[in-house]
Amino acid sequence: MTLAAAGLDIQDSILNALPHPVIGVSASGMIVDGNSAAEAFFQASISVLRRHALRDLVPFGSPLLALIEQVRDRHAAVNEYKVDLGTPRNGHERVVDIYVAPVPERAGEVVVMLQERTIADKMDRQLTHRGAARSVTALASMLAHEIKNPLSGIRGAAQLLEASVDDQDRTLTRLICDEADRIVKLVDRMEVFSDERPVEREPVNIHVVLEHVKKLSQSGFGRHIRFVEEYDPSLPPVFGNRDQLIQVFLNLVKNAAEAIGDHAADGEIMLTTAFRPGVRLTMPGTTSRVGLPLEVCVRDNGPGVPDDLLPHLFDPFVTTKSSGSGLGLALVAKIVGDHGGIVECDSQPRRTSFRILLPMARVSQVDANGRKAL
Repeated sequence: MTLAAAGLDIQDSILNALPHPVIGVSASGMIVDGNSAAEAFFQASISVLRRHALRDLVPFGSPLLALIEQVRDRHAAVNEYKVDLGTPRNGHERVVDIYVAPVPERAGEVVVMLQERTIADKMDRQLTHRGAARSVTALASMLAHEIKNPLSGIRGAAQLLEASVDDQDRTLTRLICDEADRIVKLVDRMEVFSDERPVEREPVNIHVVLEHVKKLSQSGFGRHIRFVEEYDPSLPPVFGNRDQLIQVFLNLVKNAAEAIGDHAADGEIMLTTAFRPGVRLTMPGTTSRVGLPLEVCVRDNGPGVPDDLLPHLFDPFVTTKSSGSGLGLALVAKIVGDHGGIVECDSQPRRTSFRILLPMARVSQVDANGRKAL
């Protein structure tokens, strides 16, 4: 091997080691080269990419094309932030920061680097979800002390009145009792948020959890729905609380089933697991950072979440159901946050996905009883 060839191999290795897509674009707009991350981003091999002009792979009139022309005119690098390069080919939402620079030795040729914003933005939204859960925690504590006690007195007074009034007025006293009971049930549900005790965690097989949730669903609200599993059998255990994880995925599957509806002939819920290294997040109450390589998705083919509701989906009291309280997904966000994880929703018609990233159990982790996680 010549020194020149060795130098090219080293350059290729460095480019392929970069986690961000990098492509070279000729003066005519054709793609001339790219790294492994670019192949993954555009979902095509470099040999296929070289047969295409860049304008064929990005949305019509994309700002990226204008940036490239600007770089050629100015002979200087240009940056642009939060540009959506999503297409049906590479996914409907691919928000990136763009860095374009000229190649001095080759007239008109530029190099483009893309940095996806997705993970960073999702982490920002996850912190917002945790803040919303904390606000519900404070509200739940206040409600427990300031509402349940007066309600008990109101209900007791209505029961005493019920014995001494006629049938017409007895309907009103019954209404008072029923509404008081309904408010108490709502407060009881919210009291779950005020539980600030540390989560007892241990190694949990997430596939066992999902199988348990599927059986519960198929015996009740999901009996009319087809379930599809795509699991990574080599997935390591989750470091979590089994009961709380069941609650999380049961809530998500129940929401998916209700979104599909009782009369859908082709209702389908897909449960998937995968190993996704590279995402790290600070654990609540600590300064340590943990990896979140375990991905679990719950996907349905219902009508999707309205666009105006999507940014607030995990906020308390936000719901599309006429009889819903809007606390189910807020509780999901709290439990996942307590586990140090991330939950996100991506919704399109007939393809709504709830994606959860969780930490895995390590040999060095010790549970509350002093046993090492296996």
